[in-house]
Amino acid sequence: MATLESKRSVRRAAVTGALVLGAIVAPAAPALAAPVSVPGVGTFDIPEIPGVALPPLPGAPAAPAPAPAPQLTAGDRALQAAESKIGAPYVYGAAGPNSFDCSGLVQWAYSQAGVNVPRTSEAQLGAGTPVAISDLRPGDLVSFYGGGHSGLYAGNGNVVHASTSGQPVKVAALSSMPVSGARRY
Repeated sequence: MATLESKRSVRRAAVTGALVLGAIVAPAAPALAAPVSVPGVGTFDIPEIPGVALPPLPGAPAAPAPAPAPQLTAGDRALQAAESKIGAPYVYGAAGPNSFDCSGLVQWAYSQAGVNVPRTSEAQLGAGTPVAISDLRPGDLVSFYGGGHSGLYAGNGNVVHASTSGQPVKVAALSSMPVSGARRY
């Protein structure tokens, strides 16, 4: 059984190992110490405690506000939806959510972004705003084979598309098919 004197020694050691400043109690430690100046009192090395932030000192410059999160465009959201279906089966005339043909994938992906686009590849090429191939952004519709096939530009020279029977929704090089035009919705 511990004696009263040994309990007092443990208590003194615990108190000696802590620095009390106002309402802040921080264990004394040589690592990760940051200097804190208290006007009229002095400068102290206060150890940093993981997960505990010290309040800023009066007159200290404010920390910069975090940068706002980038806003996703409708094309970004449509591309994310199309990419979520990579591996889904190609079925002629299908427009999702479990199987697709090329224009059905584009229409379904844009509907997930809240944008209505025409159902057929030819009509998709005739709608939206024309975009030069050199100005493509992720999510732009790219039309191939004279308007008979469509996909979504995925960036880095690639498109997400539902190509043909027996092939699932996949990513392919833009240069693997003859481009007819591009549209932005």
